[in-house]
Amino acid sequence: GLKLRTKLIALVLAVVVLLTLPTAVRRVEEYLYPCKYPQVVETYAAAYDLDPLLIYTFIRTESGFDPMAESEVGARGLMQMTEETFEWIKTKLAPEENLTFEDLYDPDCAVRFGAYYLRLCLDRYGGDVATAAAAYHSGWGTVDSLLNHEDYVGDGKTLPSFPYSRMNHYVEKILQGYERYTELYGSSI
Repeated sequence: GLKLRTKLIALVLAVVVLLTLPTAVRRVEEYLYPCKYPQVVETYAAAYDLDPLLIYTFIRTESGFDPMAESEVGARGLMQMTEETFEWIKTKLAPEENLTFEDLYDPDCAVRFGAYYLRLCLDRYGGDVATAAAAYHSGWGTVDSLLNHEDYVGDGKTLPSFPYSRMNHYVEKILQGYERYTELYGSSI
């Protein structure tokens, strides 16, 4: 009678929960690791021969996808670029364009410049994501000086470790985020 019906209802509910749980978990993970601004990201990933998932990783880490983000050191936009880096990249990427540091609040400009800089970092450091991330975060000068330091000599292009806690934390966030994006989205993007 009633006990059997209650047990059957509980069993059916348990089965429904078990069947829908993976979908719910996936939705939560996609919320935590979003792919916002896909047209902009795809455009500059293709232009600079980058994995779009790597760009999403940097945007998530740098600004949490907030185009108006500004750091305590004055870096701006989705990919958090300082004015000095913006001006330097502008001379390489857009010398004839009438762009200002304010334009980094525009997602298109921020991803265009950030992805270009990321490509330069990857090229400079042999395609190693960890060393490129360290350079993106701390600058080429810092990474180059570490590469010239006897304690960090590896192959001369990549750092075997990251001695500064903030740099190490940043590199770990990038590597873990990129791994998670790849697990979630694979090559489906």
